[in-house]
Amino acid sequence: MTLTDRFERPITYLRISITDRCILRCVYCLPGTDIQWLEPEKQLSVDEITRITEIAAWLGVKRVRLTGGEPLVHPHIVELVERIASLPGIEEVSLTTNAMLLERLAHPLAEAGLKRVNISLDTLDADKFRRITRGGDIDRLWRGIAAAERAGLAPLKLNTVVVNGLNADELPALARLTVENPWHVRFIELMPVGNAQDWGSGFPSQPDRYFPVQDMQTRLSTFDPSTGSGLRLEPVTPPVGNGPARTFRIPGALGTIGFISPLGEHFCQNCNRLRLTADGHLRPCLLLDGEVNLRDALRAGEPLLPLFQKAVDAKPGGHELFQQHYPESRRMAQIGG
Repeated sequence: MTLTDRFERPITYLRISITDRCILRCVYCLPGTDIQWLEPEKQLSVDEITRITEIAAWLGVKRVRLTGGEPLVHPHIVELVERIASLPGIEEVSLTTNAMLLERLAHPLAEAGLKRVNISLDTLDADKFRRITRGGDIDRLWRGIAAAERAGLAPLKLNTVVVNGLNADELPALARLTVENPWHVRFIELMPVGNAQDWGSGFPSQPDRYFPVQDMQTRLSTFDPSTGSGLRLEPVTPPVGNGPARTFRIPGALGTIGFISPLGEHFCQNCNRLRLTADGHLRPCLLLDGEVNLRDALRAGEPLLPLFQKAVDAKPGGHELFQQHYPESRRMAQIGG
């Protein structure tokens, strides 16, 4: 069986936020203080996540991505990966992480069945990294990347949320990581999901943060004779699991460069996913607030198939950001991106 929405898009991908907790406080994701974490009894258990994923697989979901918060802080992350990877119909389990705990967990996760990791990297500057993440250690990130490569978690993807006045100037340096490394660097437009608050001293104000994908491409390709910068990009077939990214390569490079642009270049027409929040709500669209409560139905012993169908039927043709309809009910860390 395959779930298909009203726009004839097959639903084959489930993103699961297994926790809203994180050991970092990235400025575009979480406020620095006064964070209200989910109470333990409101979060899905390992058994509940597995059961929901089993039903999703029976309905045609083939790929699962575990997110957070930070999924590696979950005390049963290795067991959860192993259980999901063993479900009939699931072809791939991947994970998005800040890599602070990856050095220790990369090998056991790979043995449990994890195939790939995406790692957040918003700057190459150690001090700026600490400021953006409010305490992150970039050396731990690089050790996590090395551990992931040793464990065979490939292709390795590095995600950069591009913010005007903060890290947009680093795009050429980040792109050049792909020349000698078989990595896939993806530049992502800042999405207006629970991050309109003041980020603090030294950060751009809310109206000045957005940096569109067209400007990213211009920043990369414009040649500056004083610095020798300016890259030629050629379009290529995207790597497996590249999702909505438009993919390019610096000629001769081992890796690729991708652009993910929910605002600048609408990609909703190819959306094949649902999102499960850490408290058990199925979300048809990242950028709209509508959700379907699976947790309460599961705990009451009620059937979940009709609720999956309800969520799929509620998938919109596209987000409504251009109509100034912004999601307000959750932060990005509570949805899982």
